[in-house]
Amino acid sequence: MTLPTVLPAPRAILFDLDGTLADTAPDLAAAVNWLRTERGLPPTPYSVLRPTASAGARGMIGAAFGLAPGDDGYEELRLQWFDRYQETMAVHSSLFGGVTELLLGIEQAGMAWGIVTNKPARFTDPLIPQIGLSHAGCVVSGDTTGFSKPHPAPLLEGARRLGIDPTHCWYVGDDKRDVEAGVAAGMVTVACNWGYCGAIEPSTWGADYLLDTPTDLLQTLRSVVEAAREAERAA
Repeated sequence: MTLPTVLPAPRAILFDLDGTLADTAPDLAAAVNWLRTERGLPPTPYSVLRPTASAGARGMIGAAFGLAPGDDGYEELRLQWFDRYQETMAVHSSLFGGVTELLLGIEQAGMAWGIVTNKPARFTDPLIPQIGLSHAGCVVSGDTTGFSKPHPAPLLEGARRLGIDPTHCWYVGDDKRDVEAGVAAGMVTVACNWGYCGAIEPSTWGADYLLDTPTDLLQTLRSVVEAAREAERAA
């Protein structure tokens, strides 16, 4: 865990969705393996698919079929994967252990929290209530603004919807582009080691914090809040 020496207490915490708040990889992987089965191909091992989950269709289709955007056949697979995933998105998906307690602790501390994801609203809108996140202060999907992460626009929109200056927000995610977006938005950034994280080592992302569990994040927030209070009393 990396710790900045002094930080102001945050007023809001914004979260990525897949791989940060929710373990959605089982359903994402099942959808792409359904495409393989339909084509007479064996399933791709889950251990291969899971690290790509934060990259959505691009990651799943790349891992399962070796195709990238622009390749022949990619777009057809992407559209079919979308349709299959929409039908089965909440079969095995659930919140990571400790997330419910983390969100309750944030609320009890008087902070707001919200979701900023690259997942299209087609999926976020029906999924979020099914996995127990309908009390989010805001939900910004991948197609809410004209940009997706690592562009800062979605994070800035989340802060705007919460009515809180971006400099008083933290952004938490499990992908390098989450940290890049947070830095560009002027937010404190948290890389979560409990997520999918992809092929790039999280310690190299340049996040303000690198944490192993949602419980670690809650404890860190409490420590920062207490340190800010002590600094105010000493001023």
